[in-house]
Amino acid sequence: MSKRSGAQIGKKAFIQSLVILLLLMIAAGLLTLVLPAGSYERIAVDGREQLVPDSFSFTEAPSYPWWRWFIAPLEVLGGPDGLTVMVILAFILVVGAAFAVMDKSGILEAVLARIVRRFEGRKYLLLVVVSFFFMAVGAFFGIFEEVVPLVPLMIALSYSLGWDAMTGLGMSILATNMGFSAAVINPFTVGVAQGIAELPAFSGAGYRIIIFLANFALLSLFLTRHARKVEKNPLAAPAYAQEQSTRAEYAHFTVDSFAPEKRGTSLAIGFLAACIALIFAVLIAGPFVPTLGDYALPIVGLLFLVAGIGAGLIAGLGRRAWKAAGEGLLGILPAVPLILMAASVKFIIASGGILDTILHGAAGAFSGANPFTGALLIFVLTLGIEFFVSSGSAKAFLLIPILVPLAELIGITRQTAVLAFVFGDGFSNLVYPTSAVLLICLGFTPVSYAKWLRWVLRLWVWVILLSLVFLGIAVLTGYGPF
Repeated sequence: MSKRSGAQIGKKAFIQSLVILLLLMIAAGLLTLVLPAGSYERIAVDGREQLVPDSFSFTEAPSYPWWRWFIAPLEVLGGPDGLTVMVILAFILVVGAAFAVMDKSGILEAVLARIVRRFEGRKYLLLVVVSFFFMAVGAFFGIFEEVVPLVPLMIALSYSLGWDAMTGLGMSILATNMGFSAAVINPFTVGVAQGIAELPAFSGAGYRIIIFLANFALLSLFLTRHARKVEKNPLAAPAYAQEQSTRAEYAHFTVDSFAPEKRGTSLAIGFLAACIALIFAVLIAGPFVPTLGDYALPIVGLLFLVAGIGAGLIAGLGRRAWKAAGEGLLGILPAVPLILMAASVKFIIASGGILDTILHGAAGAFSGANPFTGALLIFVLTLGIEFFVSSGSAKAFLLIPILVPLAELIGITRQTAVLAFVFGDGFSNLVYPTSAVLLICLGFTPVSYAKWLRWVLRLWVWVILLSLVFLGIAVLTGYGPF
């Protein structure tokens, strides 16, 4: 059976997230029975609702029967956040379908093959450029699982250049993960979280580009030093003994191992590049054209769809483009109940009248604390939830509705809260053993999880430190627009 196109949510990951979210829904419901109801006054500032910090008061508890806890995922759609939820769900499904067509058309592989051919005579420059390619697809497109088929090619390339499997994994899936985390316009994390936080779509991208470049420099230094060390002394490879029996599997790699480009591929790449340029034009113009800014998320989603399907048709997929789009849609469809369940946690505590009570208690616990501590809390909390709920979009619906008003109460901008969330969501994807993508990629090599963890933790420590620096700058500068 051929592999389905696009991101496919695994059965195990789906069931795990489903069970955890159901438990969180029940826990939220139980809290409505224990905590007293309360509320803050709310005012509209620039069209966005904000809490009045010193206005909290206890109120009479509303009638909210237990059985409604279990239908909350459906009630969310008719609630005050229903329109936002539906728009973001449509956006995720459309982008998922578009990426599936790009995956099926082989456009990413064609671009990668051109890079390898262009720089194959300068191996360390090739390492840096390939890493940049994989980081960029994660940061700008939110692609992660889709690059898995390219990982064996990068491992083979690494062997052919005198390096090891770790280098191959590093310049492919690890680089993608770094880009996904240092997101510039990642639609599944930045796009969703900003939509829930009522921020202009993909606003603050200039600062995130700086973050992306800093993380790229860190990754390049880490991989280059490791590759040079292995080239100088092959025994320095963490899995040297185990790799001896598997190198033969990749011994026949050449640049021609990439699938040959099809007729129309160049035109398809050009069309895709033009659509990406148009997306950036919309994002740049959004702050200056209010109407455009208000509809930036659906417009960007539509442009992604046109880019993916249009490029696939130009590349010669024909009817297979529509089949691939359908596969991508079905592959990401399981995210819908997860997102609705995640959104229902906030709906339950709000319907039970305790949302503001929780915010008041949390704000009191942090009264007098440095705002940086609040940003750090968001970062650490997201890191913890990531171990159990891997879906970035579901985590956004679970955390952002509570974290954003809390952030404002303790003096943190919404944009900084989203940035802390994005950092916590992504960087741990290739550290936790609950990551299906990590386990699949390690399966292409003789590298054990323990060896991978020891190797990647040396990078992860610096990534966390760099994240804290950028969070600190965001807090100090009031990273906005608000």
